[in-house]
Amino acid sequence: MKYRRVASTEMEVGEVAFGVWTVSTGWWGKSTEQEGVRLLGKAFDLGINLFDTADTYGEGLGETIMAKAFPQSRHEIVIGTKFGYDFYTYQAREGHRERPQNFSPQFVRQACEQSLRRLNTDYIDLYQLHNPRLSVIQQDDLFELLERLVAEGKIRHYGAALGPDIGWFDEGAAAMQERHVPSLQVIYSLLEQDPARAFFPIAAGENTGLLARVPHASEVLTDKFTEAPSFAPGDHRALRRAQWLAQAIEKRKALLFLAQGTGRTLAQAAIKFSLAQPTIVAVLPNITNEQELMEYAAAPETPNLTQEELARIEDLYKNNFYLDYEPGQESEGAEVRE
Repeated sequence: MKYRRVASTEMEVGEVAFGVWTVSTGWWGKSTEQEGVRLLGKAFDLGINLFDTADTYGEGLGETIMAKAFPQSRHEIVIGTKFGYDFYTYQAREGHRERPQNFSPQFVRQACEQSLRRLNTDYIDLYQLHNPRLSVIQQDDLFELLERLVAEGKIRHYGAALGPDIGWFDEGAAAMQERHVPSLQVIYSLLEQDPARAFFPIAAGENTGLLARVPHASEVLTDKFTEAPSFAPGDHRALRRAQWLAQAIEKRKALLFLAQGTGRTLAQAAIKFSLAQPTIVAVLPNITNEQELMEYAAAPETPNLTQEELARIEDLYKNNFYLDYEPGQESEGAEVRE
């Protein structure tokens, strides 16, 4: 594993991180808590040290499972969790719909205390606003509270995770330029490069480290399937529009050169593409089993994308992969991550 510093912080994180939502929500196929604990432990053994979760994942399971996975390794890992969804009051939900949010200082302090308890720790390394709207980022009393939580030692740093779907440029720009967050989590992949590309110069200027999620575009950029799949109703990838999936499969074909005689798989190339950006400090692929874990964790050690490969990717992206349809809403319905 290779490591990068999270911008202006002292945190050194592996270039591949683990998004705990895959083993705590049931949205990526069924898995037991025991299987999740084992997979997290294996990830740590492979050099992964940033584990990203949220209080709302599995109504707290995404945090308690980490406490069980790392009872003796707290100071060797970087814990990122998120806050802002009120699952305490609004426990019922329909499908994957968002719950109501609450970013009031009183609620956030309470949520922080509950996260500390579930994580069985006395501090959180990275406490992230979960899918904040612009009005939340402009909320002075919230950031005053976050500064107090830092001063109290309950959190080391705070950041923001944009979503639930792709977009949210104004929110990301404001978080970096107005709140100077050291970390911002964004969607970025070979297929979905905007608006993340517009964040790169801002992140460089503000010394913000970006965490790139959905690098495989709902697993299109892996070897899981080569034609548009049919997902079970409870599977998170079922949120993708059928048209988007069909078009993404066609785009995938144009990217296969990245895995032909290059010493890397397509999935590894997708991770290396994100890591080619110096402002991206870690990539969060969706890891659901040990085979994926082994493949993705090895990605940093595979050959870097060449300038010729990057130029070819740029040409494909600028020209809509030379497909005979107008780009428009093909990304609509991109992964919700609550």
